[in-house]
Amino acid sequence: MVFANLTVKDNLMLGAYLRNDKKGINDDLERVYVLFPRLKEREKQVAGTLSGGEQQMLAMGRGLMSNPEIMLLDEPSLGLAPLLVQTVFDIIADIRNMGKTILLVEQNAYKALAVADRAYVLEQGKIIMQGNAKEIAQNPSIREAYLGKKEA
Repeated sequence: MVFANLTVKDNLMLGAYLRNDKKGINDDLERVYVLFPRLKEREKQVAGTLSGGEQQMLAMGRGLMSNPEIMLLDEPSLGLAPLLVQTVFDIIADIRNMGKTILLVEQNAYKALAVADRAYVLEQGKIIMQGNAKEIAQNPSIREAYLGKKEA
């Protein structure tokens, strides 16, 4: 969610509200603009007028502005067009490569497993499998149940 009546830049700066390191804040703002160039283009635009994908990018960027050690991303691809889903997962990979720990909750198992190091498979609120994400993605029962691919 974004603060709909505030500009893109104001939303981002709210993410840094508890920080007082001006240089670090400015550096992180530039880093967010590199990750999300669309936000730089729209920094003076009211956030409520952004598309759903742009709002998702803004919410992620605002989270990064707090300079977190860990980010929780809950269904970042929900309701997005397929092209934007790929963009969001590319950005998640970029954030991961920045050294940030990400706890990703996502229904799109294929995309989630592609960017994850570890995976936990939940079924009716219980962990039924955990381990290396690449190994879980290759597990035949997981592939059939969650990725829609039967082994030949």
